[in-house]
Amino acid sequence: MFGVFDIRKYYHMYSWFSFDDIKRKSNFAYIMVYASPILSNVIFALTLNTLIANGFLEEQARFWNRFIFYAFFYVLIDAVPMLMTNGKPNNGMIIYELIRYGKRVDYCEDDIIPSTTQVDKEYEKEMKNIEEVQEKIEQEKKGICNKTPEEAEKAAVGQQIQENIQDTAAELTKEEFRKEKESD
Repeated sequence: MFGVFDIRKYYHMYSWFSFDDIKRKSNFAYIMVYASPILSNVIFALTLNTLIANGFLEEQARFWNRFIFYAFFYVLIDAVPMLMTNGKPNNGMIIYELIRYGKRVDYCEDDIIPSTTQVDKEYEKEMKNIEEVQEKIEQEKKGICNKTPEEAEKAAVGQQIQENIQDTAAELTKEEFRKEKESD
């Protein structure tokens, strides 16, 4: 690492991701999850190539041709089954093992990133706590509104007395401060 620049020997080193569950637990669904980055790059590169071939983007054709080259280069690196230097498989390897062995092989043994299910459970718990607090606030508001006129008047008088006490305490504090300042 040089200042703000991070130089890596392999660009795939930190591209590993994992998830713990999907709604449809079929091999096809897992294959589509892992093939989506490959397919996205292919579709985007072919779209750009089609635009260049039909006369669009001619002014920047050199840039877009190189961009397409690298898009296909990344597709090749991600589609050819191999283990990367960190011991994690690329998407091609995961797809290959799904097709060959008929099951998903999980390479994520360490819990560096919390699982999706764990995060969802924590989120649901927090949302439930928030809803309970909001319900309590609403109940308190309704309780205040449902008081009889006598109870409401007593509460208002009590609040007025409390405010008067606070004002008197503040004035006394100011008076004591002035006396101390005058004596200095």
